[in-house]
Amino acid sequence: MAILLQGLVLLVSGMGIVFLFLALLVWVMNRSAAIVPRFNHILPDDEPKKKTRPAAKAAGDDEAALIALAIAAARARAA
Repeated sequence: MAILLQGLVLLVSGMGIVFLFLALLVWVMNRSAAIVPRFNHILPDDEPKKKTRPAAKAAGDDEAALIALAIAAARARAA
């Protein structure tokens, strides 16, 4: 019975320490979230770059050349 009681004490104390650590972690994160915006002017966010779309390729010649190349490579391996 004493071993069971020691195990229970160890369980409760371990869970209590983990709970206190996590509560402290949440408190620190909330405090830092309140403090960090005050210093935002020192390192402002970069402005997002304008994303330009590349010009669309014609699906004719390049695609046909790639298909012909793939067929030739497959025939060369088969022979």
